[in-house]
Amino acid sequence: MTSFNRRRFLAVTAAASLLPGGASASVARWNWHALGGPVSMQLSGMSDADAQPIFAAVEAELTRLEEIFSLYRTTSEVSRLNRDKRLENPSPELLHVLSLCDSLHQASAGAFDPTIQPLWQAYAKGGDPEAVKLARSQLGWDQLRFDTNEVRLTREGALTLNGIAQGEITDRIVVLLKDRGLQDVLVDMGEIAAVGHGPKGPWSIGVALPDGTLVHRLTASDRAVATSVPTAMTIGGDQPHILSPMGHAPVQHLVSVSASKAAVADGLSTALCLMDIQQTTTAIHAFPDARIEIQKPV
Repeated sequence: MTSFNRRRFLAVTAAASLLPGGASASVARWNWHALGGPVSMQLSGMSDADAQPIFAAVEAELTRLEEIFSLYRTTSEVSRLNRDKRLENPSPELLHVLSLCDSLHQASAGAFDPTIQPLWQAYAKGGDPEAVKLARSQLGWDQLRFDTNEVRLTREGALTLNGIAQGEITDRIVVLLKDRGLQDVLVDMGEIAAVGHGPKGPWSIGVALPDGTLVHRLTASDRAVATSVPTAMTIGGDQPHILSPMGHAPVQHLVSVSASKAAVADGLSTALCLMDIQQTTTAIHAFPDARIEIQKPV
């Protein structure tokens, strides 16, 4: 788990199907920069002009959500928690994600652990053995306490939600669009959510390696897809950017997961990179609507 832009190395792409003869139905397209990289959206059956108020609302919502989850905004809830080890009056959005993290941590036998942040920082600063040893002593999901009044870190640790936050933000944007009556949309916030249909049937989603090689294609309707490639980015020279709290290297080269919620797909795709086939089966069964789209062992 690392910075928001980790998925930008994965080249997970999505596009509307073309209509016969090269013509295309009306699709409003939006591109912006948030969460550490480019984000995009397609609204089928709507013109760009009609979609402008919706695009503005999405941009405002993204800004609001970054003030909860971003590690790079010093005023965000996560940043304040890491600084002060205590956060009063946490937002419902943060509490929802922490609850899901707890479920993922249990289902993955500890492989999914947002308290990995000190170790990530130690490697990012060069991986000095003493710094790494100290960082490992600061890990542990059991140090986190949270309820509607407060979130607290009981040790000198730190939290990152970057293995799940993009999925959660994707889900929140989908809710915003549905609340405005939109039924056919494709949202790409680093994780992809396909709602309804494109101009010609279900949305088409491609999963590609960092070099652009397409390895899988699927169609989706009312479903989200998340993909993780541990070696797509390294820290400290040679450390895969998805780190194990147990200290072992990733055992999967690529994992792509789909689910009804992008946050679930996001968290699972992160955790499963660190898990063997038997462990993967147990974790997936904890989330009945999730499934592995493609998995490539190291």
